[in-house]
Amino acid sequence: MAVLSVGFFACRSHFPVLPLFYCFSKVQLNTVAAAMETVDDKDSDHHHDKGSNKTSKAPEWKKLNSKDLGITTSMISKPTRIVLNGLKSKGYDVYLVGGCVRDLILKRTPKDFDILTSAELREVVRSFSRCEIIGKKFPICHVHIGNDMIEVSSFSTSAQNSPRNTRTGSGKSNGSYDEDSIRFNNCLQRDFTINGLMFDPYAKVVYDYLGGIEDIKKAKVRTVFHAGTSFQEDSARILRGTRIAARLGFTISKETAHFLKNLSFLVQRLHRGRILLEMNYMLAYGSAEASLRLLWKFGILEILLPIQAAYLVRTGFKRRDKRSNLLLSLFGNLDKLLAPDKPCHSSLWLTILALHKALADQPRYPSVVAAFSLAVHNGGDVLEAVKITRKVTKPHNRSFFELLEPEELDSQTLLDEVMDFDSSIKEALGQMTDGRFISKAMAAYPQAPYSDMVFIPLQLYLDARRIFECVKENGQKGFVPKQDSKIDYTSLSSGNLPEVRHVFARVVFDTVFPLNPPQEL
Repeated sequence: MAVLSVGFFACRSHFPVLPLFYCFSKVQLNTVAAAMETVDDKDSDHHHDKGSNKTSKAPEWKKLNSKDLGITTSMISKPTRIVLNGLKSKGYDVYLVGGCVRDLILKRTPKDFDILTSAELREVVRSFSRCEIIGKKFPICHVHIGNDMIEVSSFSTSAQNSPRNTRTGSGKSNGSYDEDSIRFNNCLQRDFTINGLMFDPYAKVVYDYLGGIEDIKKAKVRTVFHAGTSFQEDSARILRGTRIAARLGFTISKETAHFLKNLSFLVQRLHRGRILLEMNYMLAYGSAEASLRLLWKFGILEILLPIQAAYLVRTGFKRRDKRSNLLLSLFGNLDKLLAPDKPCHSSLWLTILALHKALADQPRYPSVVAAFSLAVHNGGDVLEAVKITRKVTKPHNRSFFELLEPEELDSQTLLDEVMDFDSSIKEALGQMTDGRFISKAMAAYPQAPYSDMVFIPLQLYLDARRIFECVKENGQKGFVPKQDSKIDYTSLSSGNLPEVRHVFARVVFDTVFPLNPPQEL
């Protein structure tokens, strides 16, 4: 059960910001800070009631000029433009929908581009040489353009599967099933208002039927329908809402936050593969620290990662704690190297979790952690790593209890400690994939929900283990360590061992020996 390595967003803006919509620049990009203060206490209303043609404070339907929103054709990926042009040339209506429209407005690189068309799926298949229909309950097309895959859905299939297929919407269409009603009904199937936008790149119009533009300006995550109903209808929205808030640094409306917390147990209904996919989106695309903070704040972490939740409880880390610790610092440093369009392979974040657990169980000398990370980087040659480590003079971060006060260790003692540390990490990795062990992680805290969830498949466990399988006294035969510091993100996302090992070593070393260590009180 492999996790797809697809691109996500870039923290830096690649597009000019037009003055007309300068208001979007006020959105906070500090996702970690937003994760600490993420519940909006002012606004708890929702716009629509499920199963009814009535609306509650329904927003005005809006049609906005995409140029005024700062969206240009060049911001759409070339493979996406090929699919759009291919369908449009055959006379079909085409729209970009979902999170990609939101990201274009925010001047962020979309994780991917989703297309909605008036064509039937079988007509989409006939339009492209490499295209297949996937899914039975909610079928869509995967169109392959070079190495890229574009998802295409059809108005017809989405309407058939919609539990909210209403013709009258907010009453604007006066009972006639016009184009606005068709678009509106499709938008009602979205999870959050900010994902309910439609963009016609040919008419250069963005359609907003749910108040998504206003919520983007307010930097707010809000469900389309009543949050309790929405999360019970699809519990994956609990994880998606958390992920979106963490990634964008948005606040969560009071009602959405309330049900996100109180219905967090519903994520246990999800297929393990879906949970892995969502966790990978959270941890591998540049917003891992903010995601972990939100998962902890809303009581989801103890269900998905009870071992890490037990660590936070044991160390007195509060739900809204603004402090940091070694676990969050490791992922914070990983975030600095990644972005939505520059993700890592899922084995990397799993290995970081295992390394941290090993350190939390048995603190180590900073030199041992440094030598281990260097050994992983150079293909496992511990003797060479020990030689390099003994020359390190940088001070370590003394704020982490998992790091012992330094002592002068001779080369043999340091080598023995590194090999013991290697064994403890492998043991921690095994425990994180053992349901019986996981179920006992929060046993000391009877108020915590019971969870023995293992969403790490065997293949991912083996991929993570291979990262430090090379650690031996003589290293891996024939291994040539990475010679430069530039990260090859294509190799990193595919799980290329030298690249993954390089980033792993870099994250660990920079966390233990930061460029500017915190001042002691």
